Amino acid sequence: MSKFRSFSKLAATFVLASLIFAAGYTSGSGSWLPGSLKSGYKSAQNNLPDNLDYSSVEQVYDSLRANYDGQLSADDLLDGLKEGLAQATGDPYTEYLNAEESADFDDQLNGSFTGIGAELSKEKEVIVIIAPIAGFPAEKVGLRPKDIISEIDGKSALDLSVSEAVKKIRGPEGTKVTLKVIREGEASELEFEITRAQINIPSVTTEILDGNIGYMKISRFGEDTERLARDAANEFKQKAVKGVILDVRNNPGGLLEASVDVSALWVKKGETVLEEKRGGKTVKTYRAGAGAVLNDTPTIVLINEGSASASEITAGALKDHGLARLLGETTFGKGSVQQLVEFKDDTVLKVTIARWYTPGGKNIDEEGIEPDEKVGRTNEDYAAKRDPQKDKALELLRR
Repeated sequence: MSKFRSFSKLAATFVLASLIFAAGYTSGSGSWLPGSLKSGYKSAQNNLPDNLDYSSVEQVYDSLRANYDGQLSADDLLDGLKEGLAQATGDPYTEYLNAEESADFDDQLNGSFTGIGAELSKEKEVIVIIAPIAGFPAEKVGLRPKDIISEIDGKSALDLSVSEAVKKIRGPEGTKVTLKVIREGEASELEFEITRAQINIPSVTTEILDGNIGYMKISRFGEDTERLARDAANEFKQKAVKGVILDVRNNPGGLLEASVDVSALWVKKGETVLEEKRGGKTVKTYRAGAGAVLNDTPTIVLINEGSASASEITAGALKDHGLARLLGETTFGKGSVQQLVEFKDDTVLKVTIARWYTPGGKNIDEEGIEPDEKVGRTNEDYAAKRDPQKDKALELLRR
């Protein structure tokens, strides 16, 4: 019996040191659907046979068994076959995870693991940093969204899968890993030595800023996000804040359902948050539930290149409904939905099942969402711990 969990994500796979993405995907509960490998979606693969002819695979296996000079494991060979099937899709978000990788994925999605605190993704043949997590080693040493990892501990990262890169980057707390990255605008590669740490990330942090402005930072969309965000929204309402800053910068995504619930703090009950389309046809519409306590509160959403998947769902919904102004930089651009298919042996297939569209009918894959007001943040700003994006949002809401 397999189980399904719906994800939006970049997905991405979290490297929050071990890795974090998503998309929008994050592990946790999501929507559980018991059953076989049928997700309820009509198959888009009508050209494929019901079963593959494995005779040629057996020939390769027999040849390896007879000729290979080294140790082989039947389990490793089977994992390799499954990984190859997923990779053959050519989709960076469709991935087979063995039992160990699946357990790590759950830890990352729940916000607790050991690593450097950055989410990775795959773009063509290169590994790209989606988002370094604020306050953790990757951000502290200066890694930025869109940095391309060229080397890990002196070895090329070209053609690695996200899972392979995560394995090389993660390690015991207190140990070091050296990354070389290619950054747009830099004439040469940059090298960073990073000390791994225990990563514990609350999904939501809040405060009341000067001028009675409510500030809500969502670092990931996990199982606890809706509850924490709703508690914060109720506090903001009780204290009659003048405005709200929703900060989803460097948020790589997470549970699709969590992004819908957070959006419903602003979007009125019954209104569309997003649509899922498969083969160009709408297969599911997600609508806001009750409790839009911030519907009439002036809101600015802070976004940047590290805002991906579930973050983009919430930003897109608030923008299309005219409930918030987006400020910052263009988002990452992950417009697909992943689902986790869990098997009896604790392995997982993370598979792209649909594309998501904003209430206005836009799919942002590889394009991202443009801010209403573009405000950048330079390397000098990061080094000096200046935040012109947050400062501008405060200025606008205090007027």
